[in-house]
Amino acid sequence: MVDDASTDGSAAIVEACAQRDPRVRMVRQSGVGVAAARNAGANATGAGWLAFIDADDVWAPPKIASQLAALAAGGADAGLAYCWFASIDFGGRVVSFGPQPLYEGRALRELCHANWIGNGSALLLRRSAFERAGGYDPALRARGAEGAEDLLIALRIAEHAEFRVVPRYFVGYRQTPASMSTESLQMFRSTALGLAELLDRNPGHAAEIAHHVQESRTWFAYRAGASGRWGEAALLLREAFAAQPAATARYLAQAAVTIAAGRIRRRLGRRDVFPLYGEVVW
Repeated sequence: MVDDASTDGSAAIVEACAQRDPRVRMVRQSGVGVAAARNAGANATGAGWLAFIDADDVWAPPKIASQLAALAAGGADAGLAYCWFASIDFGGRVVSFGPQPLYEGRALRELCHANWIGNGSALLLRRSAFERAGGYDPALRARGAEGAEDLLIALRIAEHAEFRVVPRYFVGYRQTPASMSTESLQMFRSTALGLAELLDRNPGHAAEIAHHVQESRTWFAYRAGASGRWGEAALLLREAFAAQPAATARYLAQAAVTIAAGRIRRRLGRRDVFPLYGEVVW
């Protein structure tokens, strides 16, 4: 566990666990950010496989074993395995389900087109692929645009390694009011900077990257509105309409239908408590 200057008592909990289990170790650092924290954790072990999980997310028990099996079956060219995720609330109940991608093999073009992985807690990496990608990049934080580090390393790995998927909801992705992902303008800027770097090396994917940038604008505008950040939502929507007015209007219409359907499901049905194994039933 990497303690990046926490203030919530997490360190004491980990120390108590370490006293009972010598496999548990803690690395301390002084608030230098998500990329440096992930790199510190990777540097503290010689393991050939690396999986990162944020403090507020959860894994279903079969997650790692299933991803290890997928990478082993993929051979030496397989450098990253991902699984599906569900967004959860404070009580661990499912709020919504992430995308259900099935991309495998060389997936750079598809990942340039859209971020269907969603979050870093869904990944298992082969160390050699992690190191060839240069680890997590602290430059985004240095530029005041922390947030898209997980997407950036997935893109860098996709440039030289194959992907494998475990099509099960094995990650509970908790989105809280204080989480970095609610900083919509910062998250969009971070995503745009990462994609700009990728474009410099992969000009042949310019159309896919342009689509990804536009989709990110509308997605983070939606997230800003859902978090009550109306000024950020309005700014991002103005940019989105200026770039692609018809596509933005279609996105807003689809989002309205999705929100309405989700409210109906929550009123009429129940919400499963994570962990989720396989299919999810409302």
